[in-house]
Amino acid sequence: MKTFNQTTGIKEEIILLSEETDRNYWANRLGVSCEVLKSAVRATRSITLNQITAYLNQHKNTVSVS
Repeated sequence: MKTFNQTTGIKEEIILLSEETDRNYWANRLGVSCEVLKSAVRATRSITLNQITAYLNQHKNTVSVS
């Protein structure tokens, strides 16, 4: 899990999918499968936790949980 500083000084979590352990961690934390997580990252073109969570919440009826 990594964080980065924005110009406002707020730390935001980013989701990295390159390592299997990271993918599994985030999928478990968000309650979705790894495939759903990868699809959410592709759909949002974002790796920030806030945007991925917002996307998953909007589409929770159409995504399958792990």
